[in-house]
Amino acid sequence: MLVSPFRHTARVLCTALLAGLPALSWAASDSELRDALAAAREQQWARVDERSIEDHPLRGYVEYHRLRGQLPNVAPERVHQFIDQHADSPLAGWIRGQAIAKYGHAGRYSDLLAVADGEPSGTARQCYYYTALLATQPQLASEAGLDLWRVGSSQPNACDPLFERLRANGTIDATAIWERKMLAWQAGETRLSSYLGGLLSGQWQTALETVDSVTARSSAITQAPTCLGPECAATASFYRAAMQRYTHEDTPAAFAAWQTLSSRLNLLPSDRQAIEEELAFYALVRDVPGTLSWVDSVLPGLESERVLELRVRHALASRDWNGVLYWIAEMPASQQENSRWQYWLGRANGQLGNQAAAEARYQQAAQDRSFYGFAAAEKLGQPYQLNLERNHFDEASRQRIAQLPVVQRTEALLRIGEDGLANSEWLHAVQSGSPQQARALADYAAQQQWHARLVQTTIAAEMWDALDWRFPQAYHDSFQHWGRLTGVDPYLLMAITRRESAYNPNALSPAGARGLMQLMPGTASQVSRELGISDPGPYGVLDPELNIRLGSTYLRDKLQRYQGNRLAAAAAYNAGPGRVDQWLGDGVEAFDLFVESIPFRETRDYVQAVLSYRVIFESLANGGNSEGVSLLSDNEQQVRYDRALLARR
Repeated sequence: MLVSPFRHTARVLCTALLAGLPALSWAASDSELRDALAAAREQQWARVDERSIEDHPLRGYVEYHRLRGQLPNVAPERVHQFIDQHADSPLAGWIRGQAIAKYGHAGRYSDLLAVADGEPSGTARQCYYYTALLATQPQLASEAGLDLWRVGSSQPNACDPLFERLRANGTIDATAIWERKMLAWQAGETRLSSYLGGLLSGQWQTALETVDSVTARSSAITQAPTCLGPECAATASFYRAAMQRYTHEDTPAAFAAWQTLSSRLNLLPSDRQAIEEELAFYALVRDVPGTLSWVDSVLPGLESERVLELRVRHALASRDWNGVLYWIAEMPASQQENSRWQYWLGRANGQLGNQAAAEARYQQAAQDRSFYGFAAAEKLGQPYQLNLERNHFDEASRQRIAQLPVVQRTEALLRIGEDGLANSEWLHAVQSGSPQQARALADYAAQQQWHARLVQTTIAAEMWDALDWRFPQAYHDSFQHWGRLTGVDPYLLMAITRRESAYNPNALSPAGARGLMQLMPGTASQVSRELGISDPGPYGVLDPELNIRLGSTYLRDKLQRYQGNRLAAAAAYNAGPGRVDQWLGDGVEAFDLFVESIPFRETRDYVQAVLSYRVIFESLANGGNSEGVSLLSDNEQQVRYDRALLARR
């Protein structure tokens, strides 16, 4: 049952809920609304039949485009009227953003401030907003404008008026121009760097020439002057940018150069720390010979979680268990408390014979629902801590949810093929409502079998313990069927799909992977040939049933490659078998050490997520009971992770 009202942005939604109002009705058909919305987007109002859509729940979307087209030639009061009318919809925020952009572009700054409710999102709108504030809050606007200036890439044209005024009043001075030039040079933005250099006077000529010489030959940094620019104003930002470029390009050479430069440069501690943090990070990532003692000497003062993580992983790779204890102890408390590092404290203490300390650390780690939490529980012989939250809603509650305007709009948007807008409507309601109301919406999404939307609901409302909703039994029969036919653990298939696409059958990655199990078109073609079926092409592979069939077969091949080892197969599914074969060549003896030896963070995180998700799926299938469920099989835990794991071909 819902007992708390929505916040002010969802007042209309709450009123309908508490009053138990009947579902809205509308005279227009969905097809007429679809046509009207298409016309509205193109500002072709002669094609819109106003009377046919006047009672439709999506009429606000048509009105949004009408008002958007009228901006900036409408008063702020009209914008506020629309915002108040659609306070329970994302339309309110969207029109506010449009008004800020249109008023700002037209220079109508008082109107902009009349509709703004604080700093807007998006760089262009922020530039308009702070330009408007210069007259009334100059210090705030100048500080914010300087932050917008200090980036190494080009900013939108909307920022030009703000930057021009800040240059005119001296906020953006020659030093600020030089600092941005260095950021652009560091980022490889050659045109912007050159443009900014042209804004500087002859006092900066030596600094500009030094940049040119180091651009041509990075090693020239060791001959660069130790004072650059008027009163050495260019020195610190030059050496930060130059050392970062050199470190990325050639870490051993950069390290050698820094040994020469470090003592002769008069830098602030923060500048020195930034240079050494980057150098230490890449020295460890690239395992540069002769740098470890230097890294150890500077690391305590770097305050860098990423470098401390790398240092612990280096100690693990060399089986330096005392080093593991030492460097985890150097981590900030918030980092140490992570189950990953509590687990490794347990492992290190166990290796050193400190059994009581090992057990205490494992106990701490085992409280977490994660890969290392589950691994720690197995070390202790304890059941996994799933921390499962159960939620119950009756049919009357679901009926009231179905009558909410947001649900009416979401379902109408789905009917006319506007899935993206439907998701925006839905998630706006989830984020605007109370925790209990968000759970009622999640329950409704589960009943409608909106699997992808349900997962997004749990993320938006941070329902981390609502495992039945975070890991729904989506496409359950298909996973069981193809798992059985291919001999692949169906819970592993479900876990990979949950990680890959979160059940969005139309998911498309930047690399081109498609569908539920994120298959590359080339992989889909190859597996189709193997099965003797037609190539599905880039769109056919989106069919959920076919995608699961092809993904199951592909995963089966990976499992066969690694003698049924699910950890190695999951890593290969993410990073490719060629890389996994190479990693196995390093001869790591234990599963946990193999995970930490994976050089790609994405793949390390991926295999941990997939294997822990698999535990959750199997436990949920057992009614939430993890008894008899294991993170890995005995063989997967005990086998050596070396080239012998590769099946003979």
